[in-house]
Amino acid sequence: DLSCKISDRIDELMRSRGLSKKQFAEELGRRPSEITKWLSGQHNFTIATLSMLSTFFGQPIISVC
Repeated sequence: DLSCKISDRIDELMRSRGLSKKQFAEELGRRPSEITKWLSGQHNFTIATLSMLSTFFGQPIISVC
């Protein structure tokens, strides 16, 4: 499922930076509860959010072929 793969990718990138959910939320100016939703695999990401996350991490969240 693509939603789960996106969530797994975000979690992977957070861990590689050593960020907790709380730290990640603070860095993005978001609530920790929103990050929890993102990581649940049930969130419906917008293209704007995916773009913002790609910029934040300096790496793609998804690739489009």
